Amino acid sequence: MSTNTRPPCVAGYFYPAEPQVLQNMVNQLLQQAKTLNLPAPKAIIAPHAGYIYSGPIAATIYKTITPQQATIKRVILLGPAHRVGFIGIATTNMDFFATPLGNVPIDLPAIKSILNIPEVHVFEHAYDMEHSLEVQLPFLQSILSDFKLVPCVVGDANPHTVAQVLESLWGGPETLIVISSDLSHYYDYATAQKLDTAASEAIVNLTPDKIADNQACGRLPVKGLLLAAAKLKLQAQLLDLRNSGDTAGDKNRVVGYGAYHFV
Repeated sequence: MSTNTRPPCVAGYFYPAEPQVLQNMVNQLLQQAKTLNLPAPKAIIAPHAGYIYSGPIAATIYKTITPQQATIKRVILLGPAHRVGFIGIATTNMDFFATPLGNVPIDLPAIKSILNIPEVHVFEHAYDMEHSLEVQLPFLQSILSDFKLVPCVVGDANPHTVAQVLESLWGGPETLIVISSDLSHYYDYATAQKLDTAASEAIVNLTPDKIADNQACGRLPVKGLLLAAAKLKLQAQLLDLRNSGDTAGDKNRVVGYGAYHFV
């Protein structure tokens, strides 16, 4: 077995480091989430804060892929860069990503296929202490029976480039696209609700130009998805919209979280 494995960098802060504690937490979040009678999504947007804050909202959208757990074999996962500044879209040459729940194999042939797209490059440093992708993995590991991952950290990139990456990897029902993004950050509760409602309307209406810089930390990958979704005739639906003031924080400085379903 290859040892080219990226160790977990967020366990212990965003989610528990102990495997059984983490598994129990994810299972409980999924059990408590609403069961919605929806068609299988082609793409989803899920939040990426600590599980006590955004976990219930993330579980709402992840529960919708449960019926496809044996069908989905590849996950295209994009999230914004929080800690390392760079131009373009960073991917990896690693064979596996590790979480306390085990290793997630990387689809290296798929990564190779997008390296000819301008702005896409291998840049391992982009993943150092980057949580936007890794907080999604335990949910995927808990639901999907067997899958490979195509991870991309989005830096200062053109949303049209993001759309090009997504379209080139689109695939069929075996491929799920996951965009990782929170919404507004550190406004008071009422202001956050207004900003997050407006951002949600832009997402559901597939109008990326209406998402302002202060409305989503993952606005660039989100905008890329919306461009691709409009071109490929997808429909978007808002399933859950809350903030940290609703889950585990006070209402003076909140972070917004939304769950979005694309078919």
